[in-house]
Amino acid sequence: MLDFNTKGKVFITCKDRSVSYLEQEIRELGFFPVEVRRTGIEILASLEECMDLNLHLRTASHVLYEIKSFYLRNADDIYRRFKAIPWEDYLDVDGYFSVNSVAENESITTPLIVNVKVKDAIVDRFRELKGRRPDSGSDFSGLVIQVYWKETQAIVYLNTSGETLAKHGYRKIPGKAPMMEALAAATIFATEWNTRVPFINPMCGSGTLAIEAALIASKRYPGLYREHYAFQHILGYQAETFLAKKKKLENKVIHDPGVTIIASDISLQAISFAQENAAFAGVDHMITFQTGDFAETEIPEKPRGVIFFNPEYGERLGDLGELEETYKRMGDFMKQNCAGYRGYIFTGNMDLAKKVGLKASRRIEFWNGTIDCRLLKYDMYAGKGTE
Repeated sequence: MLDFNTKGKVFITCKDRSVSYLEQEIRELGFFPVEVRRTGIEILASLEECMDLNLHLRTASHVLYEIKSFYLRNADDIYRRFKAIPWEDYLDVDGYFSVNSVAENESITTPLIVNVKVKDAIVDRFRELKGRRPDSGSDFSGLVIQVYWKETQAIVYLNTSGETLAKHGYRKIPGKAPMMEALAAATIFATEWNTRVPFINPMCGSGTLAIEAALIASKRYPGLYREHYAFQHILGYQAETFLAKKKKLENKVIHDPGVTIIASDISLQAISFAQENAAFAGVDHMITFQTGDFAETEIPEKPRGVIFFNPEYGERLGDLGELEETYKRMGDFMKQNCAGYRGYIFTGNMDLAKKVGLKASRRIEFWNGTIDCRLLKYDMYAGKGTE
């Protein structure tokens, strides 16, 4: 059984190009990076602190607690090395576990080989020690073992998250081509929106950006919407500790932060989906939803804030000819109606972005799935007499 208060190496993963926003979150929670990599950050933390990380982080994918690292030459050594690990310290014999692996070794043609050999080693150890074995499978409903193996170095983690943290749990109706919640949060962090000025989201689709903005402003963390994590299946876990942390999370909520968030879409169905998602998240009272063309979106004069477009970009949806006109109209709308605002367009099509007709002051790189994207910033300077 593990002591949940013992600190160890913890690696928190995220999507490529989101690590700076994850680092910002980690530091705000009082942790200090030991090493920052392209797709994750290593810190020192206990399993109890991993519970807090899982509950709070908006831009993370998984929180991994290291239990072993060792030299691993090739596939023939997997069974022996993994069978020597005291799995009975981590997993109940009547429990359930799954194995996930990332392997870069010339003896491996598919990670499934690693998964099978590790699983066999674990169940054989239990049979020899206990006379019976835990159940296993591919879903993340129990203890989750994560293996990273590159060349001859293997690291074994307990994946304390289980299912990815990138899904925040409130979006019951995703709509068409939705932005993942963790990506939406990262892009909002990238705008440096301070939660005191308006956040305007024309073309809101199923509402992910507007909802994430409301969650950030009201200090509602993803753990409010999720009941199951893999750390609940590690020997030594105490349910009362988790429940106490959930209660603290609830007490952090600012029910009326007094911020203006406006989301609009031309589709009645999209607005209906967005309203249902916002209601499930508990932030529907914070968002003004409007139906109509984006050019009809209400833009408060003061204080001036952020306007954020996430239009289609021709990879999966939309006709390119129509989209060219749409991008031009977005540029015209920001220029004519959004003086003093910071404008942002998230797109995976830089040819379409040229049609905006405005010069971007920043081009912030992101991945949306496999699509190379940019968050383009436009500074809409207020004219004389409009301050």
